[in-house]
Amino acid sequence: MSDNKGAPEFEGARSEEEIRLPVDEHIEEEVSASGKRVRAKGVYLLPNLITTGALFSGFYAIIAGMNGNFEAAAIAIFAAMILDGLDGRVARLTDTQSAFGVQFDSLSDMVSFGLAPALVVFSWGLGPLGKLGWAAAFLYAACAALRLARFNTQVDTVDKGVFIGLASPTAAAIVASMVWAGYDAEIGTGLAIVAALVTIAAGLLMVSNFHYTSFKKLDFKGRVPFVMMLAIILIFSLVTIDPPRVLLFIAVVYTFSGPVTWVWQRLRVRRAAISAGVPVEGAGAGAEDSAEPETAEKSPEAGAKDK
Repeated sequence: MSDNKGAPEFEGARSEEEIRLPVDEHIEEEVSASGKRVRAKGVYLLPNLITTGALFSGFYAIIAGMNGNFEAAAIAIFAAMILDGLDGRVARLTDTQSAFGVQFDSLSDMVSFGLAPALVVFSWGLGPLGKLGWAAAFLYAACAALRLARFNTQVDTVDKGVFIGLASPTAAAIVASMVWAGYDAEIGTGLAIVAALVTIAAGLLMVSNFHYTSFKKLDFKGRVPFVMMLAIILIFSLVTIDPPRVLLFIAVVYTFSGPVTWVWQRLRVRRAAISAGVPVEGAGAGAEDSAEPETAEKSPEAGAKDK
């Protein structure tokens, strides 16, 4: 009898989390419109649905690469890039950002832009190199993981207009467009070595400190000059001529923009030091030390994603 009497009290004391269904109900804290922290149940459907599409594209690319369908694998990686670019912008436009969405997007990026390009390029052209081939593919995948982990730790503190290191979608674009351009080529030792060098370079650039424009500050809701629409139409027209090679060219140009900008800034600092009469040997360090605090005020590193 005493057991029956205490049962209702026990049930009432049980928290909602303890009596929910075996399927997990996601609960997280978020800031409400009034500025108070509230507990929100569930996840936003639209941005996470787009992220799931990107994840599926990356998974399909792996399966297609394993089956030798390298053209479809490369196209799937580019499809993942498009979807990855949409999910974050849709979340911001619809005010559906969440911590869950950030983490889900990062894990999706690891599959679509880390594992998928590495496995596809290994199946396509790194096999003849043996251990060197899978080592190059692993280096790329590991650098992608490091790049995404570094971004996640800085996502709230870095300048949104700049990437620190090559973004993982761009690195994936280089590898995927290379595979797409030569999907029907006969892979020899020479081409395999080139593929390995490109893969290694793309991986190392992801964890570099080169600064790249993120284009996140573009206002898609505002008006733009008419000539910009004309330029976009021209780019689409060029891509349709030879998609893999044009996309490879665009990715390579963007990739070189980081190192070129770095060299140009160093030369500018050197010229300024020489004109100011500062000894050249200490000019770079002195000028950089004086410029670093200004950058540090903005963020520990002036960059952000890869997604």
